[in-house]
Amino acid sequence: MSTPVLLLGLVVSTLLGAAFHLWRGGKAGRLLLYLILSWLGFWAGHLLAGSLGWTFDLLGQLHLGTAVAGSLVFLFAGYWLSLVRVEPHKK
Repeated sequence: MSTPVLLLGLVVSTLLGAAFHLWRGGKAGRLLLYLILSWLGFWAGHLLAGSLGWTFDLLGQLHLGTAVAGSLVFLFAGYWLSLVRVEPHKK
């Protein structure tokens, strides 16, 4: 994989994470969470499409469609899991 593909993937996934943060809000910790989730989901989607041999969503060497879908899945799942509140057990 070439450097321009890595940079394009990084830019697209960062924009997705930042847009999700603008939509859902939160402080700097949430922004960092959304960026990491977006990066992980983006590259997981890209690698999944590559390993399955899908070619319908290619932009050069980048499986853009499944990468964006993976990023969105990770973002929504991470947001949903982050809503859980842990309450201390009373004795």
